[in-house]
Amino acid sequence: MEQSKLHALAVTAAHARVLAMDMVHDAASGHIGGSLSAMEIVTLLYNGVMRVNPAAPRDPDRDRFVLSKGHCTPALYPILALKGYFPVENLKLFRSIKGDLSGHAEMNCVKGVDMSTGSLGQGISAAVGMALAGKADKKDYRVYTLLGDGEIEEGQVWEAAMSAAKYHLDNLCAIVDVNGLQIDGATADVMPSEPLDKKFEAFNWNVIHVDGHDFNALEEAFAAAAACKDKPTVLLAKTIKGKGVSFMEGDYGWHGKAPNDEQYEKAHAELVAALAELEGK
Repeated sequence: MEQSKLHALAVTAAHARVLAMDMVHDAASGHIGGSLSAMEIVTLLYNGVMRVNPAAPRDPDRDRFVLSKGHCTPALYPILALKGYFPVENLKLFRSIKGDLSGHAEMNCVKGVDMSTGSLGQGISAAVGMALAGKADKKDYRVYTLLGDGEIEEGQVWEAAMSAAKYHLDNLCAIVDVNGLQIDGATADVMPSEPLDKKFEAFNWNVIHVDGHDFNALEEAFAAAAACKDKPTVLLAKTIKGKGVSFMEGDYGWHGKAPNDEQYEKAHAELVAALAELEGK
């Protein structure tokens, strides 16, 4: 990846992290931990992988993205705003009755959202349907869906995985945000799901391990997914929950909790400093 592109992506992700923290603090609610862990993934999808156009958000030939872990809208909404789907100022009304940006992804009100999600496991099922429709209609669009590693505990995820393999949906790419934590603690303690790679391979998926915070590695992984034929691909993206905020990183307590004013000031300062350092280069 060219350094200019890499730098632009890093700036976008850093800016989105600041906006995400502002949103959750202002709303006094939201899921910040898993949103921060997924920021590079969502940033690259909308700014280097997917064929999308904010001026034509319902273009039938566009690529689709389904946020299967639908509570992590603080990762999605800032990226959509920075991409130009709606004004950045709208983020101030996150989770407010005065605005349209609900806590879970909402396709009927938010421009750029391809599927309403929130009930875990259902997003990947919808993505399978989209990919199957693309095959039936002989369209060349691709479908991407982002899951959490806690979400993998839902049985519906594996029903969708079976269907995707049966119908040879090589136009489908799932990404699992493997940050190792969920609302009640470590995934290994709550409901162990590893080895995820062996499980997906047994379901006849193409499996790629990737560092979920490395843009170069992610770009290569998405290219490999697109090149794979006759079966769906899953990217097992190793990430850090709460990435970018020192006291949130690796702490499951920040799964769905908003920072108080003191915590926000510290988190905001760290994120703004990281953004300023990038913008100064």
